[in-house]
Amino acid sequence: MTVTPQMLNAGAQRQAAPLPPACSEAIFKTQEKFPTTRYTVPDEPWNALLGEMSKLTEAEQAEFTESACAAWNSWATVNGPAVAQDLDTRWQNAAAPACNKFAVATMGSVKKYAPTIPAETRKLEVVVKKVWQGAMTKLSTEAPDAACRTAYTKVKAGW
Repeated sequence: MTVTPQMLNAGAQRQAAPLPPACSEAIFKTQEKFPTTRYTVPDEPWNALLGEMSKLTEAEQAEFTESACAAWNSWATVNGPAVAQDLDTRWQNAAAPACNKFAVATMGSVKKYAPTIPAETRKLEVVVKKVWQGAMTKLSTEAPDAACRTAYTKVKAGW
């Protein structure tokens, strides 16, 4: 699923200022930087993640700085193909249903690659972890499928 500006409208209404250009690129062009062929984000977690983004405080939103996002974009451009291959392999090897494939692939790749992300992104990473944990916690109790609730419970602590 591709992020559109309309999807982030709820969060944008609360923002004190527009996102810096590098942060817009980080959000809206991430899929291009990680060209997966199998891996996908199901609608349910995607919507939960967007919902958590809309709840960020002004202080948390302030961590979306031009320098942090530019550092992320540079890293993603260089490492995107390797991460995409890792995501696809993990997706392929994970057990169904799709929610479990998503959870296993995402968390496995994040844990593998997070230590290599530039230091300039660390404050932003704290916010991203909060968004992840909030979304997975919500899904671990509210997902309609028991297998999905279990999958989200296993990864809600994050990396």
